[in-house]
Amino acid sequence: MKKIEHIGIAVKDIEASNDLFAALFGTKHYKTEAVESEGVITSFFEMGPNKIELLQATTADSPIAKFIERKGEGIHHIAFAVGDIEKEIERLKGEGFKMIHEKPKRGADNKLIAFLHPKSTNGVLIELCQDIKE
Repeated sequence: MKKIEHIGIAVKDIEASNDLFAALFGTKHYKTEAVESEGVITSFFEMGPNKIELLQATTADSPIAKFIERKGEGIHHIAFAVGDIEKEIERLKGEGFKMIHEKPKRGADNKLIAFLHPKSTNGVLIELCQDIKE
C-alpha cells in the first residue's frame, strides 16, 4: 500500500454536507459523481495530498443506506492507494484477510476498487484503490 488515498464519510444529504465541509475545509468540492453499481452519489474534497469522499445513498438497499441506518452519518471507510490491485488482493488473502470483492471493479474518481471485510480488519472498512490508466 502506497498511502491513504481518501477517507469516506457517509452522509444523508450530499448538498447540505458539501456546504458544511466546504465551510470546514475552506474549499469547495471538486467533483460530484454517481456510482450506480454502489447506489451512491459521491463528492470529493482535496486539501493538499489529502482527499475526503462524501457518500450519499441513492437507493434504500445500498451499502451506504444500510450503514447510516445502523450507525448514522460518519466515517465509513479508509481507502489506500495501491499500484497493482489484483496483486494486493491476492497478497492480503494470503495473509488471511477476507475480501468483500474478490475482483476489482470500477469505482468513483477514475479508480478500480475492492473492499476488505471489516470483520478481518478490527471493524474498519478498508478500500483498495488503483488509478485506471486510459
